Amino acid sequence: MDNSKSNPVAVNVVNGHSKSDEASVTESTVESPVFCCGCLRRIRGWIPVHYKEEIGQILKLAGPVVISQLMIFLISFVSTVFCGHLGKTELAGVALAIAVINVTGLSIGSGLASACDTLISQTFGSGNMNRVGMILQRGVLILLLACFPCWALLINTEPILLAVKQSPEVARLSQLYVMIFMPALPIMLCFFLQGIIWPTVLVGVVGNILNALINYIFLYVLDLGVAGSAAANSISQYSLAVFLYCYIVWQGLHKATWEGWSADCLQEWGQFITLAIPSMLMLCLEWWTYEIGGFLAGLISEVELGAQSVVYQLAVITYMFPLGFSVAASVRVGNALGAGNTEQAKLSGKVASICAFIVSCFVSTFVLVTKDGVMGGVVRGAGKQKIGALCNLVGYYFIGFPIGVSLMFPNKMGIIGLWIGLFTCVLIQSLFLVVLLCKLDWKKASQEALVRAGVQLPERKEEQFGLEMRGNIPAVPYILNPMVPFILNPMVPHILNATVPYILNHTVPHILNPTVPFILNPTVPYILNLKVHIF
Repeated sequence: MDNSKSNPVAVNVVNGHSKSDEASVTESTVESPVFCCGCLRRIRGWIPVHYKEEIGQILKLAGPVVISQLMIFLISFVSTVFCGHLGKTELAGVALAIAVINVTGLSIGSGLASACDTLISQTFGSGNMNRVGMILQRGVLILLLACFPCWALLINTEPILLAVKQSPEVARLSQLYVMIFMPALPIMLCFFLQGIIWPTVLVGVVGNILNALINYIFLYVLDLGVAGSAAANSISQYSLAVFLYCYIVWQGLHKATWEGWSADCLQEWGQFITLAIPSMLMLCLEWWTYEIGGFLAGLISEVELGAQSVVYQLAVITYMFPLGFSVAASVRVGNALGAGNTEQAKLSGKVASICAFIVSCFVSTFVLVTKDGVMGGVVRGAGKQKIGALCNLVGYYFIGFPIGVSLMFPNKMGIIGLWIGLFTCVLIQSLFLVVLLCKLDWKKASQEALVRAGVQLPERKEEQFGLEMRGNIPAVPYILNPMVPFILNPMVPHILNATVPYILNHTVPHILNPTVPFILNPTVPYILNLKVHIF
């Protein structure tokens, strides 16, 4: 009798071992997850302990940032989707309006605000919490002032679009959308300054639900068209700010760093602007390239413009993943440099880049070449925005953009040619930034961070008390005449020797802390001890 027929379990011989079909199916079902878990355990075993800890910290920051940025972006995206049902002309008008707002408003504000990525992260890492609030106040004032030139450009949206050969009807609709959205610009710019993550996620969810509801009412119930969509977007931006403010006050998140408005916020604007301008250029030079692509697509046809808008929106959604790691890298590197821990700063930069690369492999090929976004976060955390801005200028406007435009028009490849050029640019940039960060002097970056955080004096060469004080030889004692009063410069903090009592106001001896800058009163003559170490 045939055993295969008499026995319900047929026997197979594999590699000399007899197993039943049912048994093999059962074993494979049981062993597969066990095998996968074993592989994961082996992989975790290969990762050093300090890398594991840093991966956890990076993911804790990057995950919520991705979600929060996605929530903010979806407000404009949802408005575009609603307008797409009105017609292709309305869709093109809204797409160009959002591009104009991004180029002349959001990119500038976001770039200026990214100076806080460096200053606040480094100051927070140093433990100087009061200074964090001062930096925030300066940022708010500078961004509010930046709104005026942005408004001047937004008011002239229609003439600008007509000058670049856009359709008159599309230009008119874009002007209408921009004019209604303009009051929301200050709120959006100041929104970039906040750094709390999970509250932004929760507020973003509520704001998007409200935005979709208002868009539906204004467009389909009240039939307000493009004007209704712009009003819905503006109202949603204000709702985000109001909800977030209420949450901060309710939870008391501001108490550690905010002591109220102070006149001190009007000082040290030079340090902020020195970082803000390169930060703005670093972001804008990249951002404007993609927005200009929309204008170029509009020169071909409204269909190409609509296609470019959709592709760009999808690319932005995909880019949220490296953006999250970019913010995480900027925060971790800045905190480490502010604390004077150069090894931790290097580790944070490496881990953020590795995590972004791994995630990119699972997300899309497009994100794979946007590793420069993560490296850009490390550059901001290290305070090297000038190099990043120069890299973006050369990469996009001397390499990527010429290639893309050449393929777009002479070769008649449309927006496909444009994206090929941008792809080439980003790939080259990624390689350059990796080399840059491998060669970076982290000790020098840490010293610069401590100066920005206000816990270390900058090296300076100047004449004081008739003696030359050189920053590279800080331990040289200077013999001062104990009988001659000196009036010191009030703008230069002096760290005095902690072991020498100083007679201030002629009568009271003070032992000063060597780590705290002591600013002397310019109107009071001080008689100093015979031997003074001035660092």
